[in-house]
Amino acid sequence: MCNKKKIDAVSDVLEADTSSAASMMKKEPEEVKSPWPGPKGMIPVTSGQADDANVHNRAYLDNILVEMRVIDAVEPDLTTTIFGKKYDSPLTLAALSHLNKVLPDKSRKPMQEKVAAAKKMKILNWIGMESNADYREMVKDAGDTVRIVKPYADHDQIIGELRLAEELGAVAVGMDIDHVPGEKGKYDVVDGIPLGPITFNDLQKYVKATNLPFVVKGVLSVRDAVKARGAGASAIVVSHHRGRIPFGVQPLKVLPEIKKVLAGSHMTIFVDGSLMTGFDAYKALALGADAVLIGRGILPELLNDGQKGVEDKLVKLNEQLSQMMLYTGIKDTKSFDPTVLHFN
Repeated sequence: MCNKKKIDAVSDVLEADTSSAASMMKKEPEEVKSPWPGPKGMIPVTSGQADDANVHNRAYLDNILVEMRVIDAVEPDLTTTIFGKKYDSPLTLAALSHLNKVLPDKSRKPMQEKVAAAKKMKILNWIGMESNADYREMVKDAGDTVRIVKPYADHDQIIGELRLAEELGAVAVGMDIDHVPGEKGKYDVVDGIPLGPITFNDLQKYVKATNLPFVVKGVLSVRDAVKARGAGASAIVVSHHRGRIPFGVQPLKVLPEIKKVLAGSHMTIFVDGSLMTGFDAYKALALGADAVLIGRGILPELLNDGQKGVEDKLVKLNEQLSQMMLYTGIKDTKSFDPTVLHFN
C-alpha cells in the first residue's frame, strides 16, 4: 500500500496556487524525486520549473474567476451524451497506462480498479498504452471504453491495436499524436518500442481503419484541430499530455479559438491538463469542452484505495461541478456560458 502522506503531498503540489507556482519558478533547479510508487519515471512528476507547462496550467486555471447568477438557478443535471451514448457526468477517466506495474502489492490491478469505478459511476473510461493481452484482460467486464494507441513507427501495429479495440467493444479509438517527440529532438521510444512521425495521410488511414469514432488526442493548436477535422476524426482532446512540451500553452487558453473554428463540424471536444477539481472541470466546460478527462485528479485515490477511492473522489468532483453550476445558473451540460468567467 502507498504511503498516504507522500501521495497527499504530490496532490498538494499539483494543486499549488499561483503564488506558490511563481515561487517555484524562482528556485534553482533541483533533482525531482518521485513520491509515487514504482520504477523511477513510471509516473512523471511535475518539476515546478519555468519550462514545466503544468505550472502555467495551474496559474491560468486559478486566475479564472466566476460571477454568480443565482436568481432562477436550479439544481443541475450532469447527464452528458458522448458518441451518442448517455453518461451520468461529463467527467471521464483519462487514458492512464502501465499502472498495474507500479504497486508493491502485485495482487492489485489499478487499471482494472479504474475500469470498475468508471463502470459503477456510469462514466466513460479511457485506456492508454498497454499490450494487447493486458488490454484484453482489462476490458473483460468493462463499461464503455476509449482505446488510445501510440504513434508507433510500425503502422501495422497501430492498425492492429485499433481493430482489436473495435473487436473487444470499445466505443471509440484514437491516438496520442503529441507523443511523437522524445528527448533530444528525436522520435520517442516507449517500453523499447520506437514511435514515429504522423502525416496527414497516415492519420486519414488510421481513421478509415476502424468503424468507430476516432479521437485525435494531444491537439494544442487551431492548425492541428483543423487537420484532425480534415482527416475525418470525430473528436479531439485539447491537451499537452501532462506537460510533454516545455513552455506549452495552456489547453484552456487555446480551447475557445479551437471551439470556434470547429463550430458546425459536430466534432466532440475533450480537454485535459491539470484538472484536479470539479471547479477546474467547470471552467473547461464553460470555455467550450463537451467533456473532460480526469487523470492525476484521481490518481492518489486510485493508488491508495483502489476502486472505492476513485468512486468517492468522483462523487466529490461531481458535487463541486454541480455546486458551481448552481451558483452560476447552469441547468445542464448543454447550457454552459463562457460569459460567466472573468480572467483575473
